[in-house]
Amino acid sequence: MNKWLVFATVFSLAGGLTQAQAAGDAAAGKAKSASCAGCHGADGNSVNPEWPSLAGQGAGYIAKQLHDFKGGKRENATMAPMAAPLTDEDIQDLAAYYSSQPIKAGAADKSLVELGEKIYRGGNPSSGVAACIGCHGPSGAGNPAASFPALSGQHAKYIENQLGGFKSGARDNDAGKMMRSVAAKMTEQEIQAVSSYAQGLH
Repeated sequence: MNKWLVFATVFSLAGGLTQAQAAGDAAAGKAKSASCAGCHGADGNSVNPEWPSLAGQGAGYIAKQLHDFKGGKRENATMAPMAAPLTDEDIQDLAAYYSSQPIKAGAADKSLVELGEKIYRGGNPSSGVAACIGCHGPSGAGNPAASFPALSGQHAKYIENQLGGFKSGARDNDAGKMMRSVAAKMTEQEIQAVSSYAQGLH
């Protein structure tokens, strides 16, 4: 557990710069978001559980993901061509807009809450799965200064897909392999449960 606290501290200190770089113009971002609305919703709340809601997400995290899609560090056949023409200013403006929008509250599957809460708040000491709460916060608000994403209200299916990607190595744009290290030790049941639990956090 100490290892994760050290990681979190280091990235919290380094994250100040990332957050400062994400100070875009939300009004300009709203105008530029028209092409994003089909998947992510006009206000950043997507209606398809396969596509992430961006509303309320940390601006620094959104900016990093867009830069990663643009630069090929994160692979996605839909997002790569969308991000390719974006300038740094476009990215900062879009990040500022979506981060300023309220996310719609979700609900957890009641049958998965007990296990999901156990993993989110306490991890699984027997298998070495770290608790999610250390980086993503008690209410799932994340840590914007460190660019740790908010999970509150995010689609369970999307979170499940991302954890699966980290587990398999298909997604590898996590700093210091933090998420890959955690997800690699999780069972499919734990991934499903914690994803559902996070969807209901608020």
